[in-house]
Amino acid sequence: MNDLSPASTSLLDFLIDRINIGIFAVNRNMECTLWNCFMESHSGVAAASVLGKNLFQCFDELPHNILYHKINSVFILKNFAFTSWEQRPYLFKFRHHRPVTGPVEHMYQDCTFIPLKDEAGEVQQVCVTLVDVTDTAVYQKMMKEAMASLAEASNRDGLTGIYNRRFIEEILNKECQRVQRYGGTLSLAFIDLDHFKKINDTHGHLAGDNVLRASSTLLSESLRQSDFLGRYGGEEFVAILPATHIEGAHILAERLCRHMAGITVQYNDIDIPVTASIGIAEWQPTMVRYENLIKAADHALYQAKAEGRNCVRRGT
Repeated sequence: MNDLSPASTSLLDFLIDRINIGIFAVNRNMECTLWNCFMESHSGVAAASVLGKNLFQCFDELPHNILYHKINSVFILKNFAFTSWEQRPYLFKFRHHRPVTGPVEHMYQDCTFIPLKDEAGEVQQVCVTLVDVTDTAVYQKMMKEAMASLAEASNRDGLTGIYNRRFIEEILNKECQRVQRYGGTLSLAFIDLDHFKKINDTHGHLAGDNVLRASSTLLSESLRQSDFLGRYGGEEFVAILPATHIEGAHILAERLCRHMAGITVQYNDIDIPVTASIGIAEWQPTMVRYENLIKAADHALYQAKAEGRNCVRRGT
């Protein structure tokens, strides 16, 4: 390395101490050889208490294995190394001082590990820079959460909050492909509210909306956590039943029918009775595509409606 003049060295020392970045260095024995003001103020430990001492003995809360490996790799490979807050939020558990970052308790940090070489090109020390990226990290997290929330909302029916037709068909397609490839059982239930047009015509569409919301809640509460419920259109719902053969689907559908017939939905002090017709079908290898499972369950639903409603029929 080129020698610096006394004036240049003085200026460099001044910058290292005043810059709003953590800077420290260690030798091969992990003894601190540099500890700037940023590190002092955030750690609460003065340079005089750290210099010449083992870094890990001074700060036993440091991630010893990870940090030692990073530093040692620079000594061995003689190349820069990096850590990002996305890989590990922080090395030093420093508190941040910005209320704008909200609930985050500790400072997020990006770190660079820099080899300091002698004239022969051998690494004598490793200098570590620590940059406070808390605000950036939090804003990125907030953006990811917002994007995830938007993605989730795009999969939901606006009125009932359950899955919409597009997303339920995506799930069904994946489930059919899974069973086709790995075996197992899969059933589908089509659930149609009886005489729903009459409810709208008699009590108005707001009453009909109340019935749809109440029905979706009851159906959701009656299914297993592994099942998927969606609004397929109008007053029609669909339930995907993984790992369920037709006999199990029939038992579940009969129970759903009883539950639906046992409720009334109140609107403007009027009790509106609700029943449902249900068609069920089980995946068969000959179906090939998920649309054929839908057709089978839909055909069974039309049978249930044709044979008096408020009942369950099987498709083939």
